[in-house]
Amino acid sequence: MDLVFRDAEVVDGTGGPSYRADVAIDGGRIAAIVKEGAAAGCQRPTARRVVDAEGLALSPGFIDMHAHSDLALLRDPDHGAKAAQGVTLEVLGQDGLSYAPVDDRTLAEVRGAITGWNGYGDDIDFDWRTVGGYLDRLDGAHGGRGIAVNAAYLVPQGTVRMHAVGWEDRPATEAELNRMRRLVAEGLEQGAVGMSSGLTYTPGMYAPDAELTELCRVVAEYDGYYCPHHRSYGAGALRAYQEMITLARDAGCALHLAHATMNFGVNRGRAPELLALLDEALDAGADITLDTYPYTPGCTSLVAVLPSWAGEGGPEAVLARLRDDETAERIRHHLEVVGSDGCHGVPVEWDTIEVSGVSDPALSEFTGRRLDGWPTARRLLIGDRLGTTILQHVGHEENVRAIMRHRVHTGGSDGILQGLKPHPRAYGTFPRYLGRYVREFGVLSLEECVAHLTARPAARLRLPDRGLVREGYVADLVLFDPESVAAGATYSAPRTLPVGIPHVLIDGRFVVEDGRRTDVLAGRSIRRTR
Repeated sequence: MDLVFRDAEVVDGTGGPSYRADVAIDGGRIAAIVKEGAAAGCQRPTARRVVDAEGLALSPGFIDMHAHSDLALLRDPDHGAKAAQGVTLEVLGQDGLSYAPVDDRTLAEVRGAITGWNGYGDDIDFDWRTVGGYLDRLDGAHGGRGIAVNAAYLVPQGTVRMHAVGWEDRPATEAELNRMRRLVAEGLEQGAVGMSSGLTYTPGMYAPDAELTELCRVVAEYDGYYCPHHRSYGAGALRAYQEMITLARDAGCALHLAHATMNFGVNRGRAPELLALLDEALDAGADITLDTYPYTPGCTSLVAVLPSWAGEGGPEAVLARLRDDETAERIRHHLEVVGSDGCHGVPVEWDTIEVSGVSDPALSEFTGRRLDGWPTARRLLIGDRLGTTILQHVGHEENVRAIMRHRVHTGGSDGILQGLKPHPRAYGTFPRYLGRYVREFGVLSLEECVAHLTARPAARLRLPDRGLVREGYVADLVLFDPESVAAGATYSAPRTLPVGIPHVLIDGRFVVEDGRRTDVLAGRSIRRTR
């Protein structure tokens, strides 16, 4: 064998009890598992290298079901933010906005629209236009060596609408709808695992349910899933969840609810209502999963909180409206009095918004500060050309804990790596689950939690040989110390790496060894299979 982990405590991803075993790896796959106390005559495996795993848990690699590393994987071969957490696969193309499929116009527009998530990308050679071209680019990154961790991709519905319709707030024509159908189908044929939406982000939010249903029918034909950031996590949250459940049912499409939580004061303590809604749909036969991150604040771009009418026409039109005093006053009124749809129907509370990053270094003094009102927000939006990212301190711990216990829950960091002071979830989500919510609070057992982070997301992605510690499966593995694993990232030091995760393997190769990131680039694009 290539490698044996000796005397590991195997937490295999099924949710069943852990067991002590030797786990042998050969040719990038799990070749043998010999449990302690195996029948006489069953020899312990030998290998060219043996690692003493006494005191360590061995689990499948963690799958980040909601990641924003679309450019980071191309930009940074180290990508320690995720590799050090034990993440072996990320799902990109989230919230309806990413970089394929595009034409030249759409690419320029989407780069401007999500600068706050990924930077503008001046250091990236955007030499692709299709989903397949982007996945090929990942595979050929860093001189053909590949990427730090594996990556799957969702066709972003907002980008598709930008491509076919533009930034207009109106229903698509039949010709435009057919164009969107073709773009979604082509993306799925080229390897995307499903389709995402960002229904509080322009222009995706301009799509009516009938249009989304038609696109989801295409997704269902390819056995993919629909991943919506739905229309409200605030005042209309339960209605928005029900809307997505109904839409997916009508389309016959599997549904995965992105960063599924209940935020803002109107939803304190209301997670049981959401879970009852989900249970009713699941019991009726719906195919639904969800992901969350184990933190209370959210993170997005500052421009996202504006009302949808202010976003019509694209980034340059938004800036023109902000510069016009009369229109800017209308925007303020919608934000502070009416409750902007971009801010989930809730009047904005400026002191809950903390600046996490700016694109213009001249504005870095604002990083880490809470906003003191609309004049400052307006100045930032204009001066930073909409590139400002923010934390929104609007979540509730009791909701976070209740939702993570649910039978269809998975883990997703929603990690935005841009900015001087990003949300710590980008560097800490997975060890925080294991350290804070398993060891410290007992919200989940270790076996349950690992299943949420491994086998359950692998099943959603239709991966036939990942997500379990099982003979024949790909050796994407994590070894961690259950007694010490913890997130190092905090709000004051958000880029701190975790502790207690000494080894991470992708395809049987060490990407983290003895707690240090190696120079191995074992990641590749993971493409849809039926």
